Amino acid sequence: MGLSIRLSGAALRAGALEVVVLGGHLLLYPTGVCQEKVSQGMVSRGKAAQGTVADALAAVRPPVLLLHGFSDNRSVFVLLRRALGADGLRHVEAYNYSPFARDLRDTARHLARRVEELCARTGQERVDLVGHSLGGLVGRYYVQRLSGDARVRTLVTLGTPHSGTLVAPFMDAHPLVRQMRPDSEVLAELAAPAPGCATRCVAFWSEFDVVMAPVGTARIEHPDLRVENVQVTGIGHLALPAHPTVIAAVRRTLDGPGPAAVERAGASSVA
Repeated sequence: MGLSIRLSGAALRAGALEVVVLGGHLLLYPTGVCQEKVSQGMVSRGKAAQGTVADALAAVRPPVLLLHGFSDNRSVFVLLRRALGADGLRHVEAYNYSPFARDLRDTARHLARRVEELCARTGQERVDLVGHSLGGLVGRYYVQRLSGDARVRTLVTLGTPHSGTLVAPFMDAHPLVRQMRPDSEVLAELAAPAPGCATRCVAFWSEFDVVMAPVGTARIEHPDLRVENVQVTGIGHLALPAHPTVIAAVRRTLDGPGPAAVERAGASSVA
């Protein structure tokens, strides 16, 4: 009884937080509709060393590319982007894929070109990807099926339906939603062998993510991938890229080779 009451209270708090985050995101949404403009000044300090400690660290830390979810845009990453780039030690960009996209695989091919352009512009050999929801699947498809592991050091996913989600069956009219179903061709491709995949994958998931059905689908379960699944508590789907606890854990993940918060091999948690 006591455990049930505590879980119900946590679910209510997570739901209330989702409403707050949704309200804020709706206000910010128009600011992220257009593709980010990349100025010529955004050149890696790895190309033109400035001789400072910050420049040296920025030269070895891969740039980060942020990938939003279905029907969303780069505005969802306002807080995460600010935190990742706060100390000036890494270059951070957000990528808006087309709102008219109908095939995740085509979007992953566009991502491949964007990554190549980012590497050429910054003088870096590898990048880190952070994807929320569908964005995580786009990044994973690029890594596993388009040889993206040669370019991607770390793939972080936030509330991504790696094994497919059964939520909102009325939205099956949209082809991207159908590709997020457990029986889709795309997920069958991602379940196929991926020997030698060099990318480190870190999947954040929450028991209060109502977009994930079943909830464990946001975990990556693949024998060939270097995976760390990190459970967060009391946080819903929309709040994952905006919650301070998750943001701090993502930053720790990208700062070094160590896991976000290890309790046992392959299954970590962030309270």
